Amino acid sequence: MTPNIDHGRPAHGQGAPGDRPLALITGVGRTVGIGAGVARRLAASGWDIAFTYWAPYDDRMSWGSEPGATEAISRALAEHGASVTAIEGDLADPDTSARVFDQVEQRMGGVTALVMCHCESVDSGLLDTTVESFDRHFAVNARATWLLIREFGRRFAAERGTGRIISLTSDHTVGNLPYGASKGALDRITLAAARELGHLGVTANVINPGPVDTGWMPEEVREHCVRGTPLGRLGTPQDTAHLVDFLCSREGEWINGQLLMSNGGFA
Repeated sequence: MTPNIDHGRPAHGQGAPGDRPLALITGVGRTVGIGAGVARRLAASGWDIAFTYWAPYDDRMSWGSEPGATEAISRALAEHGASVTAIEGDLADPDTSARVFDQVEQRMGGVTALVMCHCESVDSGLLDTTVESFDRHFAVNARATWLLIREFGRRFAAERGTGRIISLTSDHTVGNLPYGASKGALDRITLAAARELGHLGVTANVINPGPVDTGWMPEEVREHCVRGTPLGRLGTPQDTAHLVDFLCSREGEWINGQLLMSNGGFA
């Protein structure tokens, strides 16, 4: 894991007057992704942003990696007044979560909100999923979620009532077995934090954004999803970002331990 871009300022104390709170967002690899949309929305709402990405994942997917994405995202966040740190890291490595938190704390201070948008998603079913693929899905989608939440809980030092944990999930399982199964584990891990970290005043919620086309949808899938949505359109990264923004705000404090469907009524 190597650092890439750092527009951060020196580490600052938690709760100092005038400081922007810090959000750590995982899975911010492409400008069109949900993670990037969330980062832009939170930056506009007054958060400093640390984000992770892993280019080798995008390289092996159909959409490919996006050269210059990290720099473009960082510039967009800085335009909203945010200090920014970008860290490349493979969350399948169990040591990565602690290293990310170490680097973020050294550069920017303590994390107040943890928003997990990372994933491993390779289509396969019951009969053709390999053990290697199954294990990698669980390493990235489930184990890394636990390890990131564990680091967050161990290190959290912000004002009681301000801490936020949010994970993105999916209910897709048929033909996508390891992804759907590992996302189900992610749900339970995240929701456990609503109870186990309650003494810190931290809330934990899961968002299911439904089908959002960030470059992966074949035309027939797009048409099916549009037909299945009462509002007659696909979800966008901005739709998810608005909900994340609300949950991270003071007004969102009473929503806790929930799996929220934010999919325009898609069924």
